[in-house]
Amino acid sequence: MHTVVVGTSGVTASDVLAVARGGARVELSGEAVAALAAAREIVDALAAKPEPVYGVSTGFGALATRHISQELRAQLQRNIVRSHAAGLGPRVEREVVRALMFLRLKTVCSGHTGVRPEVAQTMADVLNAGITPVVHEYGSLGCSGDLAPLSHCALTLMGEGEAEGPDGTVRPAGDLLAEHGIAPVELREKEGLALLNGTDGMLGMLVMALADLDTLYKSADVTAALSLEALLGTDKVLAPELHAIRPHPGQGASAANMLAVLKGSELTGHHQDDAPRVQDAYSVRCAPQVAGAGRDTVAHARLVAERELASAVDNPVVLPDGRVESNGNFHGAPVAYVLDFLAIAAADLASIAERRTDRLLDKNRSHGLPPFLADDAGVDSGLMIAQYTQAALVSEMKRLAVPASADSIPSSAMQEDHVSMGWSAARKLRTAVDNLARVVAIELYAATRAVELREGLTPAPASRAVIEAVRAAGVAGPGPDRFLAPDLAAADAFVREGKLVAAVETVTGPLQ
Repeated sequence: MHTVVVGTSGVTASDVLAVARGGARVELSGEAVAALAAAREIVDALAAKPEPVYGVSTGFGALATRHISQELRAQLQRNIVRSHAAGLGPRVEREVVRALMFLRLKTVCSGHTGVRPEVAQTMADVLNAGITPVVHEYGSLGCSGDLAPLSHCALTLMGEGEAEGPDGTVRPAGDLLAEHGIAPVELREKEGLALLNGTDGMLGMLVMALADLDTLYKSADVTAALSLEALLGTDKVLAPELHAIRPHPGQGASAANMLAVLKGSELTGHHQDDAPRVQDAYSVRCAPQVAGAGRDTVAHARLVAERELASAVDNPVVLPDGRVESNGNFHGAPVAYVLDFLAIAAADLASIAERRTDRLLDKNRSHGLPPFLADDAGVDSGLMIAQYTQAALVSEMKRLAVPASADSIPSSAMQEDHVSMGWSAARKLRTAVDNLARVVAIELYAATRAVELREGLTPAPASRAVIEAVRAAGVAGPGPDRFLAPDLAAADAFVREGKLVAAVETVTGPLQ
């Protein structure tokens, strides 16, 4: 099994995906263990002094003014975990919780948190055992980090609360730890706070969304090209020289992908035939501009994610010169903004895809295709209601595009008087990404059927490869009405699993 080694300088997106989705094992580097021990010595020295130090010998948040005596400090650390594990609502997905735990371990291993090496090792042991704490949908404001979600994870390290075992059964965490020979941790000064204070949940969801969007933006280029082809549009608007004079990188990449898919098509360039068009509709002609703007947004979000993956997010932090200083690095604004940006871009990409689908189904705008791509219009409804489903998905995505990060509700008796809502931004982005895959799948379903209905004209080799692959995947072609939901589900899986992009790349080579 693949192993990810965690050092002091952060992790990569591929590391997060390997642990969260691939079940990779986690190991601590010797460098990380040494850094953990060195930082702990600093915390222990401060804990022995009479002067109060935030997070070490004081309360937390609005209660930070109370100095805590040594005999109560272990109880203080246990209490912060128990009291902050206050989430409610549905369980969060296993891959999100694994990403959350792994990214908190990443910060712990930086040597800036003052956590003992044995606590970090226990975090790795829990991940490696396939034990997943039960984390709930609601409880994070994205400031002071993802507090409630991280607290539920820390509770598992203490042998308390509930967790899911490797067999998928939810059981008491203490029983699961015992079965895997993992001793519950006894938290000491600073450790409870250090396990809770990070942007790890929203960052993990950002990393996974970026991976999914990479596939979906390529897929959307393909379905846009198929729709252009089915509508007998012109590929002249995709010429590199046209995009060079407006040099947005994403736009150029999207146009190049569409042009590669359409190479060798006999269906393009018929816009001046029986029903002349000076130019194609915006949803066809401007596909690279819209998808390209989204691609550039993804590139910016990836830059933010890379910076955050290299960060140590905690409060207070242990600095190399021995100081332990309070800070505001736990604030989720940088991550929250790009999560919201991505939801906006995804909604717009879905919106333009839905408009192309509707054009394929409308006999007044489809340039000779049958109404709703039906076999016997009137007797058959064709793909009429598939477009309804697509429209419903797009409508929800527009609602999800409303920024969460523009909101803030003060908490902790006004000590935490401005919060990021980054966790909420991440949760709605996950739904938006899921919906985008479904929208692209419905355009794929309509466009491949429409291309096959253009008898007498040969589609591009890449288009033929897509049609062959999607039919082999169990998605039916033209014909009388049938139970559509299974076909649409199969098309969704075909897109989501990267099979659409893979089919095209057998002809075009790697897409941009």
